Amino acid sequence: MTEHRIEIHYCRLCGWLLRASWMAQELLSTFAEELTAVTLIPDGTGGVFEIRLDGDNVWSRKEQHGFPDIAELKRLVRDRVAPERSLGHIDKQTHG
Repeated sequence: MTEHRIEIHYCRLCGWLLRASWMAQELLSTFAEELTAVTLIPDGTGGVFEIRLDGDNVWSRKEQHGFPDIAELKRLVRDRVAPERSLGHIDKQTHG
């Protein structure tokens, strides 16, 4: 089994710890078998909010101009760690 790790880099001065923690909880709950770690990394200033999977950027607030919808984030992670897996109602939202 491949070990996957997520890092959530967030601007601590912007007060985004709660958002980062919630996203970490959602990812750990959904991908309990696929993820070996989700790490929260306070990055100080500058409005940073980036989510990295195995070192590769999955989401950047500056590049995507905002925060990810949790369903979208789960799809992005799923497509890399378990592409054959259904996300149930989250998948149905994109097809209906």
